[in-house]
Amino acid sequence: MSLNDDELDRYARHLVLPQVGGAGQQRLKTAKVAVIGAGGIGAAVIPALVGAGVGQVAIVDGDVVDLSNLQRQPLYTTADIGRSKADLAAAFVRARNPHVAVRSHLLRLDADSVADLLADHDLVIDGTDNFMTRLIVSDACVALGLPLLSAAAQQFQGQVGLFIGKPCYRCFVGDAFDTDDCDTCAELGVLGALTGTVGSFAALMAIRAIVGIGDGDAGKLHLFDGLSLEWRTMRLPPDPECPTCGLKPS
Repeated sequence: MSLNDDELDRYARHLVLPQVGGAGQQRLKTAKVAVIGAGGIGAAVIPALVGAGVGQVAIVDGDVVDLSNLQRQPLYTTADIGRSKADLAAAFVRARNPHVAVRSHLLRLDADSVADLLADHDLVIDGTDNFMTRLIVSDACVALGLPLLSAAAQQFQGQVGLFIGKPCYRCFVGDAFDTDDCDTCAELGVLGALTGTVGSFAALMAIRAIVGIGDGDAGKLHLFDGLSLEWRTMRLPPDPECPTCGLKPS
């Protein structure tokens, strides 16, 4: 799959990077990425992936734009209130880069639908704001053998981790969050600029993973403190008792 003249111009700044070049741009063009959640994190992830030339993007979000979203979700405007986020984000993709194929899914994932929706992808990025959905997505990625980039932001704290096999996201958070009653940013608040910082970092990690830049990031959790403006990284050990990826998965 070659790059046409428009793509050569569009991705010129990538092509001159020795770590990307033509081969890396081809990998981006053939990649299929599912973005779960078109909220604060998704609103940063989606433009970055589309601008980079990821060939196919699926956007999954069953929500509509609310006035309170506009503080941190720059994909949307006041005129979009009440409209589907997934459809609006897909329209943005088509306008931004005609070389990217996009599909919008106006739904909230559940255990019955998740495997079929994610199966045909190379990478999944989860930017949702509740643990139940995150664990459903993580369990499906482990079962399907898909890399999962999990990104979250709340108050002044952000975290991004790449999970491939072991450890999985459930190794990190355990089983305490399988219900839908955990706190979200609606209850605890979030600094608007933080979601953009975390989402852009997640997109950078996604591009690195697709192109094959740098050392492997799997199993590392990157934590950002928006008050001290400091990043720190910790390595997550696999949990041998994890019901998803452990020695005796349930």
